[in-house]
Amino acid sequence: MSETYRFTAGAAPMLVSIPHVGTGVPDDIAKRFTEAAKTLPDTDWHVDRLYDFLGDLDVSVIAATQSRYVVDLNRPADGRPLYSGANNTGLCPTSTFGEAAIYRDGAAPDADEIAARRGSFWQPYHARLQAELAAIHARHGIAVLWDAHSIRSQVPRFFEGRLPDLNFGTGGGTSADPALLSRLEDVGRAAKGYTAASNGRFKGGAITRTYGDPAAGRHAVQLELSQITYMDEDPLYGFREDLAAGIRPTLRRLLETALGWAKESVGT
Repeated sequence: MSETYRFTAGAAPMLVSIPHVGTGVPDDIAKRFTEAAKTLPDTDWHVDRLYDFLGDLDVSVIAATQSRYVVDLNRPADGRPLYSGANNTGLCPTSTFGEAAIYRDGAAPDADEIAARRGSFWQPYHARLQAELAAIHARHGIAVLWDAHSIRSQVPRFFEGRLPDLNFGTGGGTSADPALLSRLEDVGRAAKGYTAASNGRFKGGAITRTYGDPAAGRHAVQLELSQITYMDEDPLYGFREDLAAGIRPTLRRLLETALGWAKESVGT
């Protein structure tokens, strides 16, 4: 089986998680996909390329290699809906964000297959994520988890109209210290030409909500970035360096701000 994630260790008190950038699909799954699913339209395209400055910040990075259509790493392991009452996608989604079927008729995964995918793909990512956060906290007395995501600027299934460009989620205020979020909001407001929101449509998924524990010195923030800020949103989903050059300095400033806050919080 192919590796399920890529990991790079850093010395700073931060772990950056990129759970939806993967495009790998095992052959036995891919052959059951519909034409609509084969292009993997709901991928967080190029997020790793967009965050190309992470090495400069010396942060640890974990990035998925497999598509969210194989298993969604940002959903609860037991398949509970992420947003109560909303039109959710599940642990092993069966429809795209555009509500097209992912599998041909009768080819969707059953309970046994979902359990197998959870063990093969979901569990290794989360085990490494948990272990690295523990190691970071042990070294620094604090750990910041930055969960990096992106999404089309307009997805009627989930929200009306155009999404703000920068969407911060801290589990509705439960996964990170409010002082950290406040500093990030200041950076968002100062980003000319871009819009920002906090704990709006995107409050943070299972990763943010599971691993953020401010009382224990673990702070988790999800950033859902509108893809219109750095890429072509339609096939072939091309990366736009001209657009990325505009938003990338703000992304770097956000992570530097979070790192600065973390170091101040422990007096280093």
